[in-house]
Amino acid sequence: MNDGSSVTNNSAYGSTVGIQAEVVHNASITIGHQDASPQEKYKVGVRFLEDGVPSRARDLISDAIANGHDNAEVRFHWVLAMLSGRAYDDLSTEELQRLHRASGLVRTYAEGGWKDALRVAFELLAMLSTPDGETGRVRERLRTLPPHLRDLILHHFDLVLTGGLKDSLWAEKRERAEADRFGNGRVQRVWAYFEPDPIGPRALPPHPSTAAAARAALPVRAGLCAVGTAFLWILALVADPAAAAIEVLVAAGAGLTAVHFGRRWWYQEHHLKTGNRGSRIPHTRDPASAGDGFTNRVRHSFDHYFSTRVPHGLAPHEWLGHTVHIRNSLVAEIAVLYRESRIGVERVDWLIRHLAEDARDRYSKGTLFDQGHRNQTPAGVKALCVAALVALGVMTLALLGTVASGAGAAQLLLAVLAVAGAGWSGRAAASSWLEARGEDQRVAEETRAYQERLAARQAAYQNWKSFLDATRPSEREMETWLACDKTLFVDEALRHYQLTWRDLVTHTILVTPARPYKRGRVKGGPWRYSRYSFRLFLVTQDGVREISSEFDFTDAQRGNRQRSNYRFDALSSVQVTERSEIGYELELILTNGPARNIRVKDADAHQLAPDENAQEIAEINLDAAGFIHTFRLLEGIAADGKGWIERNNPKNLPSFHAAD
Repeated sequence: MNDGSSVTNNSAYGSTVGIQAEVVHNASITIGHQDASPQEKYKVGVRFLEDGVPSRARDLISDAIANGHDNAEVRFHWVLAMLSGRAYDDLSTEELQRLHRASGLVRTYAEGGWKDALRVAFELLAMLSTPDGETGRVRERLRTLPPHLRDLILHHFDLVLTGGLKDSLWAEKRERAEADRFGNGRVQRVWAYFEPDPIGPRALPPHPSTAAAARAALPVRAGLCAVGTAFLWILALVADPAAAAIEVLVAAGAGLTAVHFGRRWWYQEHHLKTGNRGSRIPHTRDPASAGDGFTNRVRHSFDHYFSTRVPHGLAPHEWLGHTVHIRNSLVAEIAVLYRESRIGVERVDWLIRHLAEDARDRYSKGTLFDQGHRNQTPAGVKALCVAALVALGVMTLALLGTVASGAGAAQLLLAVLAVAGAGWSGRAAASSWLEARGEDQRVAEETRAYQERLAARQAAYQNWKSFLDATRPSEREMETWLACDKTLFVDEALRHYQLTWRDLVTHTILVTPARPYKRGRVKGGPWRYSRYSFRLFLVTQDGVREISSEFDFTDAQRGNRQRSNYRFDALSSVQVTERSEIGYELELILTNGPARNIRVKDADAHQLAPDENAQEIAEINLDAAGFIHTFRLLEGIAADGKGWIERNNPKNLPSFHAAD
């Protein structure tokens, strides 16, 4: 299901307004290195053919054949690539000659299904200018082919087959499109294609320990304290051994007790003051980050997920009010962890969603706001520590009294100085020791918490990535669904105008993005869109019928349909504009109306991988959009009017003769 992830609305000059999100998946159509084997190039070529990029398929499969990889299967896919997305009149003289030579090789291939399909493909080409009544034998041979081979021919020969031959095959193609249109869970899965690949989990590591500096000062301070204490004890033992022994033992016990309980008290009080790990993160509201776009988008995403992941019994606004400080801390953490990666917040939404769910679950268990309570020192510990310190002070005074009772004024003065020195150095030594032990404990606790957080985030990341990988449609599925939509759109137009394929000279369909949309592609492949605009041109002897409609690709719902008709002489010119910051625009200029601009594709230079070529990707996208055939058709009509139609009427085309 679509989790409702927020999207980024980028807006570069004239190019990305209306683009809600754009994704380039790591999975790719691997073209391979220059030294790739012919077999590898052939396989990649077939992938391009399946994914709706026949121009690249032609190049790669031709290269494979030229380097010795040639059999019935390879040649069959080569023929499909040569004719896919093209009408017969789009073929150059050189390409027709290559097809003719290839037809003569059929007899040299091993018998089997691929050879039968290849033979039928060439027979269909030979039937293009044949009267409708003489095509029955080829139709029967086509129907005897295995279904997957027959479907391949019908799909890739779409613009080649015309007239009565296509009429006889159209019902089967329409039924197949109706059956496959929503196959393989299209409605439930398409959203995942436009979901960005999640970035890996991160967590803030513990701050470096400062224990080394504290330990460096500890020996001197502890030594001074030991000397002062020992000197006091010696003076007391000399003055009154019996009383001093008791006082020394009690003082030592009190000191050890104070150290034992005081260490815990000091650490917990110090921990409460400095806060937990999150309090060490820079505050998100400071002037340096208040206007940061990434931080603001992270904050918006946290607000969204916290408002949809609400504990039972609380309203969203109540939960948002309870968790203001928690969200601010998490926003700062995510901004610190991921800002330098220059990524969109969509790639880290999985982590934000996980943190929102974790906060909800901890609140339900009663552990979200109990950190302060768990860090509070029990009253009994405080009482024992205070009592031990009081006892230590009393025993110190008692030792001074013992020294005074049995020694002179000089010894008493030395004892007072010893107490003062031991007290000052002891306090400094205790501070250094407590800081060193506290830092060790803090680092240990934060390391354990860091490992737990990272493990939990790693598990959430793997769960989300596995779910995405299992849900995301393949390129072949996306292309199949799009082809079904186009087939049924053409069928609806034919029914509306009450036309058959016998009535048409030719047709073309231009597939362009409809804003606002999300778009995605695999590396090396064409852009695919969440919303399309289909523009169909039906050319008859009387003129051109143009039908356009917008499609939501998830459920194939249509909207904004438009129809127009015009004579051949009404189309005065066709122009193409290419702008690096905008993309490609097709301009149709009619003699009886204003110019019409059709955005064919948006700019994508900023979304190219380092090893991708901008011109090559642009050609792939234009090929997938059906632009090349559409432009050639409209340009020919604008230049020659009905004369172009007469020359390119299927009935007037030169026959294709397969070699013996």
